[in-house]
Amino acid sequence: MKISVLDRKTLGDDVSLERLKDFGDLVIYSTTKRNDIEGRIKDSDIVITNKVVIDKYVMDHAPKLKLICVAATGMNNIDLNYAKKRSIEVKNVKGYSTHSVVQHTFAMLFYLLEKLRYYDMIVKGGIWTKNEIFTCLDRPFHEIRGKKWGIIGLGEIGKEVGKVAKSFGCDVIYYSTSGKNENKEFKRVDFDELLKESDIISIHAPLNERTKDLIGKEELNKMKKGVILLNLGRGGIINEYELAQRVSLGDIYVGLDVLEREPISKDHPLMYIKNSDNILITPHIAWTSIEARKRLVDGIYENIKEFLEKRKDKE
Repeated sequence: MKISVLDRKTLGDDVSLERLKDFGDLVIYSTTKRNDIEGRIKDSDIVITNKVVIDKYVMDHAPKLKLICVAATGMNNIDLNYAKKRSIEVKNVKGYSTHSVVQHTFAMLFYLLEKLRYYDMIVKGGIWTKNEIFTCLDRPFHEIRGKKWGIIGLGEIGKEVGKVAKSFGCDVIYYSTSGKNENKEFKRVDFDELLKESDIISIHAPLNERTKDLIGKEELNKMKKGVILLNLGRGGIINEYELAQRVSLGDIYVGLDVLEREPISKDHPLMYIKNSDNILITPHIAWTSIEARKRLVDGIYENIKEFLEKRKDKE
């Protein structure tokens, strides 16, 4: 078997892929541009990709391809229908990043809620040394206990966020973007109620036809003043141009780990927010704890192992 890893850099150099050699000849590419895909997978039996797109054209130039391993949960970069026609199996890894994303959700929340950027700055900038009293009350903040936390997308990550929020004393409500999720632990509400009533809103939904531009100008205007809005789902769920306009007013706080196009462009309106303390943007890192990436590689290993065992049984 020839196994080709197309974008090893997305997994991090601190996580080893050596054990994948158990299954055959392992070829590793740090990154792969569109023009290079054809040459790199033409003799491959198994391809491992995180974000490199594997569409009909690519599969037509990979006659030996039998398995595509997605180094992620989402499989929107694979033409699944054509893979099925070609009898190419596609496997992803579910649940590997749940704990990491939940942790990052609360890291972003507390950074914004407690104005940590400001307080860190006044200490390191020598301002606190000139204070007349022992503390600083320049930027008051609230406790989250008793606040209403609205979750958009109650999958595994959304459920875990809800459990942690509840442990802090939050009143947790949720909106199911699929319309299918039912949960007895939390109250399900319609979208308008969640937008109007929530003090904190976190997004943990996939990007699809139901969630594309789910939150635009109208929805942003329905939110409470002072709301903390966190997107750890997918870019494109919030209209970023409308969001930039709203954040510039200075009456909401926003944490984004995902954007519609990544990395962010130099001329993106979110790079020029007037009230920059009101927004935190991290470069799609919520999923990247060392433990999560190790679980991801373990999941890829198990997927290949299972695939090869099935093939052996058929033979």
